[in-house]
Amino acid sequence: MTATTFRSRSEAPRSGSTGGAVRVLVVDDEDALGELLSMSLRYEGWQVRREADGAGAVRAFRAFRPDVVVLGLALPDMDGLSVLARLRSELPEVPVLFLAEKSARTTVRTGRDGKAVKEAPEDRVAGLTAGGDDYVTKPFGMEEVVARLRALIRRSGAARARAGRPLLTVGDLTLDEDSHEVTRCGESVHLTATEFELLRYLMRNPRRVLSKAQILDRVWSYDFGGKANVVELYISYLRRKIDAGRTPMIHTRRGAGYLIKPAE
Repeated sequence: MTATTFRSRSEAPRSGSTGGAVRVLVVDDEDALGELLSMSLRYEGWQVRREADGAGAVRAFRAFRPDVVVLGLALPDMDGLSVLARLRSELPEVPVLFLAEKSARTTVRTGRDGKAVKEAPEDRVAGLTAGGDDYVTKPFGMEEVVARLRALIRRSGAARARAGRPLLTVGDLTLDEDSHEVTRCGESVHLTATEFELLRYLMRNPRRVLSKAQILDRVWSYDFGGKANVVELYISYLRRKIDAGRTPMIHTRRGAGYLIKPAE
């Protein structure tokens, strides 16, 4: 039997400054890294916008209004500290996580425009001094980045500001993330802890088909070793409590997964 690594997600902020999903702006010109990071953050249920240069980042500050920013220090058109200064003038309270180089000496890499980009370890120190909130060094694990972003969001209060009560609503179904109360058509629905987590994940992604693998990773938080039938079992439990005697909201897409949507 192989060892199982559990990953707690219960502390992850879900709501942003406007009450919707946390908005994360990723600014880095390395395509593979940026895409992988963006995908990992979207998998957390967060809304992600990616920019590859400073000019795009500045535009995003105004249009996207992020709750947190992941910022590379070396960009093709301006350095990360200049981008940080522009951010602080637009959104002074938004936390920033820097992506820094691990090398002990200055390194040179080729940017998206083909020009040489210098990166030095002193940059991360300068970034924190200039107003950055935290940093990770490349190469880094995606879970480390997510954990640091969670901490920054909690400290900044972005997950709570103007959010009101943390209610999820899909059609006539309502879930209170604080009190763990669930109602449909105003009638209380009593769920076990696992049923609640499964329903919460579905309701955070309305009309989106979620695979068994995604649900296992999110709700059970580890690789279930091929026993994906546990998802089918708990979906059946939810249907008995949510859909029994009512128009169904939980649907199966054969070969793809499950989704929840308002009753038709």
